[in-house]
Amino acid sequence: MSAVPQDAAAPLLSIEHLSVRFDETLAVDDVTLAIGRGERVALVGESGSGKTVTALAVLRLLQDAQISGSIRLDGDDLLAKSERAMRGLRGNDVAMIFQEPMTALNPLYTIGEQIAETIVLHDGVSKKAAYEQAVGLLERTGITEARRRVSSYPHQLSGGQRQRVMIAMALACRPRLLLADEPTTALDVTIRGQIVDLLLELQREEAARRGMSVLLITHDLNLVRRFAQRVAVMEKGRVVESGSVEQIFEAPQHPYTQRLIASRPERHVLPVLPIAPVLLQAKDVIVDFATKLPGFRGWWQKGRYRAVNDANLAVRQGETLGIVGESGSGKTTLAMAMLGLQRTAGGIVEFQGRPIASYTGRDRLSLRLHLQVVFQDPFSSLSPRQTIERIVGEGLALHRPDLSIEERRKRVVGVLREVGLDRTALHRYPHEFSGGQRQRIAIARTLVLEPRVIVLDEPTSALDVSIQQQVLRLLTDLQRKYNLGYVFISHDLAVIGAMAHRVVVMQDGAIVESGEVANIFDRPAHPYTRKLLKAAFDR
Repeated sequence: MSAVPQDAAAPLLSIEHLSVRFDETLAVDDVTLAIGRGERVALVGESGSGKTVTALAVLRLLQDAQISGSIRLDGDDLLAKSERAMRGLRGNDVAMIFQEPMTALNPLYTIGEQIAETIVLHDGVSKKAAYEQAVGLLERTGITEARRRVSSYPHQLSGGQRQRVMIAMALACRPRLLLADEPTTALDVTIRGQIVDLLLELQREEAARRGMSVLLITHDLNLVRRFAQRVAVMEKGRVVESGSVEQIFEAPQHPYTQRLIASRPERHVLPVLPIAPVLLQAKDVIVDFATKLPGFRGWWQKGRYRAVNDANLAVRQGETLGIVGESGSGKTTLAMAMLGLQRTAGGIVEFQGRPIASYTGRDRLSLRLHLQVVFQDPFSSLSPRQTIERIVGEGLALHRPDLSIEERRKRVVGVLREVGLDRTALHRYPHEFSGGQRQRIAIARTLVLEPRVIVLDEPTSALDVSIQQQVLRLLTDLQRKYNLGYVFISHDLAVIGAMAHRVVVMQDGAIVESGEVANIFDRPAHPYTRKLLKAAFDR
């Protein structure tokens, strides 16, 4: 089915009968799509439907792929251009906001250097001027203390802050076409609204000058409603339906589109037993980071930045504790401290009543078995050199050496099936999967060990709405079966409302409010909590 607007005589981007094949896998199948000058088009569909592959084909960033069809930018055939010509076009005429910022940013350079490099390369301004522009771009994308943050390295920023850096970098040279691959995935609800408003503002400004268009790839249907003018729906590599936002949302024709729109997180949690013991507890936990502050005459002096301040919380058996707050509020830092993966400056973390600092030797290994984590960015947490069988089975090899190779494989296949994958994934590598599929692999790697407590750091941020619902139901079923305790970190309050028994709200490293989910959602006491809920549910 074509997604070409009938009134677009000379579109900025024209894709005709595009097919992309990786060996025996047909990732994109006969896709025809056009984007007019100054138009905002959304490409939606489940993970693995071919959305990102279509965008990467435009930039010719696909390796070992067989591409057929036509891709034209303002009439120029991109598939016929040399690699040198494409390097001049990338970033300047066509820019992309990638889904996984940690792997897209260079860990050896500060974020200011990386943004400024793009500006210097394409605009030819001085490094000093480019650096100032970088600060301004960071401010516009919602990063607080941008002049200080511009000297930070990617690992020193939260997931949401890194995503904002990617957006700033993509917008640095004001491209004619912006390919936005899940641009708000890692952002909290308040910043998400700011970014959408920013993209709309910049697109409208540039549409009047250069006709800047945007191809938005997302599973966030609320974002599509707010941002896009037209929608193309992809399933299994094909465009199955397209039309205006109003047509798609109010009268979807294809069963697949109808299923996507109807998908919402549903609450299926059981109440926690009053006698359930506390599994993991934080008492007055403090986490400080060393930082550099400008001193006299250009010298630098060391300072301390308090990321978590006197945090107190507990997770009981069979309970899900939700932690919410804006990016940089200290959610992940607190969780890593509770796992013993982040050094604390004060306070105590206990597992089953025993301080985790007292675990040594074999006890420490046993502690690692019972405390597991699913990280926010699945691509950087999965080894690119190992097959999925080795990645998921690695923990079993370490903690269950009594299992034979065949027994281990059987358990790996079983847990992959539970998260929606089959045994054909065993001998493939992480780069061969979509972002959502990689997140399911990361969840499988954790679940295969049957731990007591799992820290879930944005486990559904990379998942489309239908798969998100499946994963949440899976996590709920496993919690019932094994009496697991979850620490669930998310900026998606709808997900927290569906999964959590209690919720903790963090702001600037401090817990400002906590309580039962129903009480916090229905009767928030703190102004910051009310702000988050208003942004999420438009109250």
